[in-house]
Amino acid sequence: MKADIILYNGNIHTVNRQHPIASAVAIKDGKFISVGTDREVMQAIPEAAIKIDLKKKRVIPGLNDSHIHLIRGGLNYNLELRWDGVPSLADALRMLKEQVDRTPSPQWVRVVGGWSEFQFAERRMPTLDEINAIAPDTPVFILHLYDRAFLNRAALRAVGYTKDTPAPPGGEIQRDAGGEPTGLLIARPNAMILYSTLAKGPKLPYEQQKNSTRHYMTELNRFGITSVIDAGGGFQNYPDDYRVISELNAEKLLTVRIAYNLFTQRPKLELEDFQNWTSAVNVYQGDDMYRHNGAGEMLVFSAADFEDFLEPRPDLSENMEADLEKVVRLLVSKRWPFRLHATYNESITRFLNVFEKVNRDIPFEGLPWIFDHAETITVQNIERVKALGGGIAIQSRMAYQGEYFTDRYGAAAALQTPPVKKMLEMGVPVGGGSDATRVSSYNPWVSLYWLTAGKTVGGLQLYNEQSRLSREAALELYTKGSAWFSNEQGKKGEIGTGMLADLAVLDKDYFAVEDEQVKSIESILTIVGGKIVYAKEDFSSFSPEPVPVLPAWSPVAVYNGYYSAKNKESNIAAAVHCCAGSCDVHGHDHNVARMNNVPADNFTAFWGALGCSCFAF
Repeated sequence: MKADIILYNGNIHTVNRQHPIASAVAIKDGKFISVGTDREVMQAIPEAAIKIDLKKKRVIPGLNDSHIHLIRGGLNYNLELRWDGVPSLADALRMLKEQVDRTPSPQWVRVVGGWSEFQFAERRMPTLDEINAIAPDTPVFILHLYDRAFLNRAALRAVGYTKDTPAPPGGEIQRDAGGEPTGLLIARPNAMILYSTLAKGPKLPYEQQKNSTRHYMTELNRFGITSVIDAGGGFQNYPDDYRVISELNAEKLLTVRIAYNLFTQRPKLELEDFQNWTSAVNVYQGDDMYRHNGAGEMLVFSAADFEDFLEPRPDLSENMEADLEKVVRLLVSKRWPFRLHATYNESITRFLNVFEKVNRDIPFEGLPWIFDHAETITVQNIERVKALGGGIAIQSRMAYQGEYFTDRYGAAAALQTPPVKKMLEMGVPVGGGSDATRVSSYNPWVSLYWLTAGKTVGGLQLYNEQSRLSREAALELYTKGSAWFSNEQGKKGEIGTGMLADLAVLDKDYFAVEDEQVKSIESILTIVGGKIVYAKEDFSSFSPEPVPVLPAWSPVAVYNGYYSAKNKESNIAAAVHCCAGSCDVHGHDHNVARMNNVPADNFTAFWGALGCSCFAF
C-alpha cells in the first residue's frame, strides 16, 4: 500500500486511551491509515509520497475550539491590531502609534479584544488622553472585553456621537461636565453599545475579506488549531456574511474545519429567523471542512446574560421564558441542535425550566444541545443538563476576567468558575474553547494554561489543586471532547486509524515544560486532512506558499496577530536587547527602560548600536 505521507520518529500523544502513544503515522486520502511504532508503520506502509522525520517532537491531534467566532473574526482580522499577549502597555501604545502612522484615511485603527489590563507590566488600561495624543486625526476604537470601548475624538466624529446622542438601553456614553462624550463607552451591562459602534467602521472589500479570512485561519494553524465550531455572533448575518467562508471552501482554500451555528440578529423576531432557517437549511449540511451545526449561541435576545463582572449580575426579563420556549419548541420539533449563551447559574436555572417543559411535550431524545460558558453553574444544574442529554462548552474567559470576578464575588467563588472537574466527574460532555476574538484571545495554549496552571493571564491563582485539570485531561477537552459538540465524535479528536488526519507538531513538549511555558507553545507543523497547512523551523521546507496580506497597510503585515518576541520584526529590539523581562546583560529592569524615550530601536544611534537602552540607567 502507498501512503500520501508518513511521519515518523515522533513523540505522539494520540488521545486514544487504548493506544495512547505512537511514534509514526501514515496518511492517505485525508485519513490516518496506520498508527504505531516506526517499524510497524514502515512495514505496513512501505511506500509514501512524502516521509517526514519528526525529530522526536511532541505531536498531538489537531486542536478544536468548540466556541469561537472565526467567520466574523476572519472578515475583520486584517483590520485589527491585536494586543493579545503584548507584555506591556508601553509596547501596546507603541504598536498603536506605528499603526496610526501607516493607516490611510478614512480607515480606523481597531484593537478588538483578546487582551486584559492585567497582562501589562503597568497593570492598567490606556487612558483617553494617551490615545488622543497618539492619534489626533485617525479614528481609533479599542475594545476591552465586554465591558468598555475607548474611542478617540476622531472616532467620535466618525460615528457621529455628540452631546445630543442618546445611549441605548443597557449602555452608557460617558460624558464630561459639559455633557460632551469623552470617548468611553460602557456596557451596563449590555455589550450591544460596543458592538453597534464597532459596526459603524469601514469594512474591507470582498476580495480583501477573503484574504483576511485566509490569514486568520493561518494564524489559528500557527497554534495547532485544525477545527472550530463557529458560534455565530452579533452583526454576523446569514447567509451574506457566510459567503466568504463558503466560497473559500468551494475553492478548497480552507485550512481549518468549520462547523457553524446560526445566531439570530433581530430582537423580537427571533422565531421568524429560525422558522426561515429551519426550512431552508438541513441539519449538518455540508462536508468535513464546512458544515452546518444548528442554532445559537443567541436564541432570543431576552435570554442574553452578558458576563461583565465589573457590573452586577443582570436580571433577565419576565418574558424571557415565553420567548425562549417558542424558539426551543421549534428547534426540537425540527431536530435542530442548539446552543445557548449562559453565564450565571440563576439564568441557567430558568433556561432549564424551559427546556424541561419542552422536553415533556416534545422529547429531546438524544438531540445534542449545549450551554456555553456556565461559569457559575451548580452541581444540581449540571445534573439537570445531564438528564436532558446536554453538553457544556467552556471557554477561557476567566483567564482574562478572573481578577474582576474575584473582586466582586470572592476567591472562594472563583475556585469553581466553571466547575469543569465536577462536570467531567458527572459524565457531562465538555468541550474546550476560547470565545475569541472579542473577549479572550484565540490562542488555545492560554486556555490550556488557564485550565492546568489555574491562573489568569495576569498571574492571579484562581484554582487550587482540586479544581485544576491535568494536562492530559485539558488536552482531551480541546480535541476529543470538542468533537462531541459538532456530532463528530469518532471522526476527529484522536490520532487513530480511520480518523481524519489532523495533527500538530509542537515546538515545545506540552507535557514536559514548566507551567509558564505552556502559554508560548506554537505548532511548527500543522496538518489538516493530510495536507500541510502550516510549517516553520525544522519543517519550513514544507511550508505552503505565503499569501500576501491585503491591504498592504494591515497590522497583520507587521505584527502577524498574537504577540511573539521571537518571530516579529517589530520586536527585533526586544529580542536583541533582552527586553522581554529583566536585563540578562546589565541586570536592570526593562519595564523602566522600555517606557523611556531612549531610541534603543534605532540601530544607527548610540544606545541602539551599544545594544541596550537600560545601559543608560
